[in-house]
Amino acid sequence: MGCRKRAPASELLRIVASRVAPDRYLAVPDPRRIRPGRGAHLHRDQACLALAQRRNAFGRALRVTGVVDIGELAEAVPMAAETGTARGGSVQPHPDSQGRTTGMSTR
Repeated sequence: MGCRKRAPASELLRIVASRVAPDRYLAVPDPRRIRPGRGAHLHRDQACLALAQRRNAFGRALRVTGVVDIGELAEAVPMAAETGTARGGSVQPHPDSQGRTTGMSTR
């Protein structure tokens, strides 16, 4: 949702919208992928979260009108990166933070 890079679902954090008022929503992390409703996926990285917030992507991705509060989500993103994926695997670094992978030599 933030950087719009493709990745396996196991490496992404699912987010759902929870209505708290007629025109206010709360973006809630759903690491176990069991909450009802439309979900959106985000890399478990603060940079991707900041980019999604800067692009105002939460309302579009979750298909809600009104204000989307990401306070709970902002607390969960660093925690999710530290604890690994929901299945106990390791979290891969964000695609933009990886080094060159083209295999080009500097001869």
